[in-house]
Amino acid sequence: MTRMILSLATTLALLPLAAQAQPDNPAEMVQARVLPGWTAADGSHMAALHLTLAPGWKTYWRAPGDAGIPPAMDLAGSHNLAGVTPVWPTPEVFFQNGMQTVGYAEQLVLPLRIEPQNTAQPAHIAAQIQIGVCNTICVPVDLDIALDLPAQGSDPQQAMIRAALADQPITADSARVGAVDCTLNPIKDGLALTVNIAMPSAGGTETVLIETADPLVWVAETASTRQGGTLTATTELVHVSGQAFALDRSGLRMTVLGAEHAVDIQGCTAK
Repeated sequence: MTRMILSLATTLALLPLAAQAQPDNPAEMVQARVLPGWTAADGSHMAALHLTLAPGWKTYWRAPGDAGIPPAMDLAGSHNLAGVTPVWPTPEVFFQNGMQTVGYAEQLVLPLRIEPQNTAQPAHIAAQIQIGVCNTICVPVDLDIALDLPAQGSDPQQAMIRAALADQPITADSARVGAVDCTLNPIKDGLALTVNIAMPSAGGTETVLIETADPLVWVAETASTRQGGTLTATTELVHVSGQAFALDRSGLRMTVLGAEHAVDIQGCTAK
């Protein structure tokens, strides 16, 4: 029989912007469960983490923005596991205390693509996941999940996972993205980055989110403007060490959020 364990515990530390007392019970902020999903013909498995947030509370995307808490996952204790890949649905942009954050309100269904080492043998997933949840305070929340595979979820649960998978940004090819070029200029403590993206409008006011392949490089909030068929994003990059660093342009990832759709763009070329 499928066994699933999911417990919540908050740490005592709050982010500097927290000015009020921490809620006594994490269930007041977020409730969580595992959706077992299904096993594919190739032996891989699709499950999901389902978070339900209290009114006014939000959680974060993989790149949370200036004031967010980045999610982290520790898979120690798992057996017969080659890897787990989160498949992030399209996020929203929020502003709090003058800072931009990126994430989800009300709920998040986060699909998890699980790859066993040996598809002919059962697998056990044991993961410690840390997420951040915010309202007027930001609190790190620790989730401990366990799942024995193969597992089979109910039809409604599977439908929730499929809807989250369908809510991903579309590819650059699907969005008819043309040339993507970038310019780097040194600044006092890092690099100024300008990215020009030739693409049709994604609808309404467009926001460009930029990530690097190096998790130690901090990306400032991006300013996005459009002129005709070109969307331009500007930002600053700083290494957490404060030292000079090299930037791999092919490792840059741009996510364009528009009113009609979102677009996932990988890499840029030097202008």
